[in-house]
Amino acid sequence: MHSNKRAVTAAPIAPVLADRWSPRSFDREYLLTQDEALAILEAGRWAPSANNLQPWRFAYINRDDKLHNEICEKGLTGFNQAWAPDASALIAVAVQKSTADGRELPKAMYDAGLAASLMLVQAQELGLYTHHIGGIVKDEIHRILKLDDNTDVLVLIAVGRIAPAEQLEGPAYEREIAPRVRADLDDIMLYGKP
Repeated sequence: MHSNKRAVTAAPIAPVLADRWSPRSFDREYLLTQDEALAILEAGRWAPSANNLQPWRFAYINRDDKLHNEICEKGLTGFNQAWAPDASALIAVAVQKSTADGRELPKAMYDAGLAASLMLVQAQELGLYTHHIGGIVKDEIHRILKLDDNTDVLVLIAVGRIAPAEQLEGPAYEREIAPRVRADLDDIMLYGKP
């Protein structure tokens, strides 16, 4: 379906991680099962959390939910609007800015990143794929989901079954077929040499 996107690594890593990548071409017919959706969200729920405060919040929007189309039309920017509607679901990842007693949560975004990361690993383990979408209109998503002022939307995660790259056009297609690249480990190490 796609060229081999397995990561070329300096040392072997778990196959679920080596095979993970972020496609834009999703099966337009497939909807996640309830078990798949629950497994993905449970993986996020059980992420590590500073002081176990669990500041993350998720909104799960199936493609057949009336809000899915509205989020795709008003809550996405650029060419994300062209491919994201095909995903089985969108998961909004948000954080609580402060606790009920008003204490700020300085590690909330880090914790939410851990939760999002575990959700994508769980999806990959189920044979599904995810794509984090940073090109969002936060105010629109906030409005559409009727979120309170203490909730900050960080990202949307598109999830579903992968489809052939040829389903896409233009820049989305070009990115879909491009080889995976990462900076060398030496380039990102601040200290230490394994």
